[in-house]
Amino acid sequence: MLNVAVLMGRLVADPELRHTPNGVSVTSFTLAVDRSYVKAGGERQTDFIDIVAWRNTAEFVCKYFHKGQLAAVQGSIQTRSYTDRAGNKRKAFEIVADNVHFAEPKRESAQPAARPAQSGSSSETASAAPQDEKSAPAYSSGDTGDFEEIPTDDDLPF
Repeated sequence: MLNVAVLMGRLVADPELRHTPNGVSVTSFTLAVDRSYVKAGGERQTDFIDIVAWRNTAEFVCKYFHKGQLAAVQGSIQTRSYTDRAGNKRKAFEIVADNVHFAEPKRESAQPAARPAQSGSSSETASAAPQDEKSAPAYSSGDTGDFEEIPTDDDLPF
């Protein structure tokens, strides 16, 4: 059987880190996901999909993601039944996130204001990445001076 969900959308609010009584980190947030089609003469519709992340994934999301940010979520669909306050039986559908990825480039000018550190998380910010990263060397010039040919008469172990 297969239960895989992959979504990309924008967070509708800042995620908040919570902990279970056993100390397990958890967060829930909602993604606004545009539908891939538009009815003739209509506007593109958006679905609001509930996401739940646990443990390290929850801590990662709460530390680096904020309202309005584009995120890609990979996980599985989970359903649960409950009775609401009026006594009606309800069924909830949500995505349990296995992985959450950044889906847009980092914007230098539009960084959000630093949020206060949450309990159990460090106070370092997402901007700890080096600013002047060097690009990878390009070998498209065809220069093979750095490479050595291996003689075929040697007894290679593979």
